[in-house]
Amino acid sequence: MEIENKSEVKFSEEELGKIKEFQQKYLDIQMGYGQIQITRSRLEQQFAGLDDAHDKLNENLVDTQTEERNFIEEINKKYGDGVLNPETGVFTPSDKA
Repeated sequence: MEIENKSEVKFSEEELGKIKEFQQKYLDIQMGYGQIQITRSRLEQQFAGLDDAHDKLNENLVDTQTEERNFIEEINKKYGDGVLNPETGVFTPSDKA
């Protein structure tokens, strides 16, 4: 049905219903985008927290390795080269003298 004159036309209930359906679909899409963005922001915050925890553990690892190296150097100066049985605490000097 073509309209030749340019007077006001009232949409049918079916047409209005279709327009409202499209409006609702767009609102649902916008809501979905918003929910995704909020979830993404929360995940980014969690990742930042994980990165911080990872960095702290890396620092702890490096510090522990340095402490261990220093301790071994001190023990080697005190007892010389050898093997320690950590279960018994017995140190056996190496054959190098």
